[in-house]
Amino acid sequence: MNRRTRRTLFVVAAVLILLALAIFLRSKAPPEAARLLPESDGIVYMNLRPVRTFFHKTLKAPARVPEYQQFIDATGIDWERDLDQAAIALHRMDDPNGPNGTVAYSMVLVGKLTGPKLRSWFESHATAQESYGGKTIFSIPSDGRTVRVSQIGYDMVAVSNYPTPEKIHSIVDRHRTAALPFSGSTLLSQHFHEVPLLSLAWGVGQIGLPFNESGAINVFGLQLPLQSDSTIIASVSPELPLAGALRFRVEEIAPSDDAATAQAGSLNVLVSLAKGASAPLSDDAANRGLKDLLKTAEITQTRNRVVVKATLPASFFESLASPQNNSETQTTPPAPKASD
Repeated sequence: MNRRTRRTLFVVAAVLILLALAIFLRSKAPPEAARLLPESDGIVYMNLRPVRTFFHKTLKAPARVPEYQQFIDATGIDWERDLDQAAIALHRMDDPNGPNGTVAYSMVLVGKLTGPKLRSWFESHATAQESYGGKTIFSIPSDGRTVRVSQIGYDMVAVSNYPTPEKIHSIVDRHRTAALPFSGSTLLSQHFHEVPLLSLAWGVGQIGLPFNESGAINVFGLQLPLQSDSTIIASVSPELPLAGALRFRVEEIAPSDDAATAQAGSLNVLVSLAKGASAPLSDDAANRGLKDLLKTAEITQTRNRVVVKATLPASFFESLASPQNNSETQTTPPAPKASD
């Protein structure tokens, strides 16, 4: 082998190694939509494309309300079909009685969401426009608040109802450096490495904020023994081997080991009570999914961390597709309200 051939092989090998390293780093990085989010108290991310792929035969789309159908007719966009990813930043509000309530949000939506029709819809409903960083930001009134929206990429839309424009400005600024795989907010830097690989949906930080009521977190009418400002890493990932089930995991970082012990004990009591309350229920599809979920619930504690694991079985999704849960009276939530 002559010197020129050896040199060529060396260059090719070096390029392949660098390419493999870049792919590896990218696989460990947060999704681009999440990296664009501004500084926040909590982040929730959902990858909807595989969910539609895995469960499209199970889940039945509800009927559409007239306002939502009007939005589809005007823009050609159907959120159920065209939205692939949603990354949401949660911002705690100092005044819980203000128009934003306890929390405001900033979002990056990814999918088949852009185009002249959507821009025309923004223009027709906006009360003001701002040019920032080469992007147009539209201000649309909604329920006493101002929702700012901008088409930041060919498949990306940024949305924020934060009282000032700084959050959506931050999204536009981060979009310029999106190629850097580990760019992103402080929250992502601190906790994304703890999110399980292949998660379809996950949340980090104070993700209990939207469910907060009088200082406690309420879900499906149950008050959880977790405070809204608890640091939580939650995720939903496919159960392997793939069988239509999803693995649910929530980890709380308590302020101390003693607090974690108390939290674990309270959660075990809550699960035991839920199991007892569900035992006499009929064995139809909806109740069977709940019972199967509770059977798999597992709570563990290590120092100041409490981990809750459970499996969302295929029967749970069967219950969503059952006739009583898909009546014609169900409706799809409309697009955000706006003044004409």
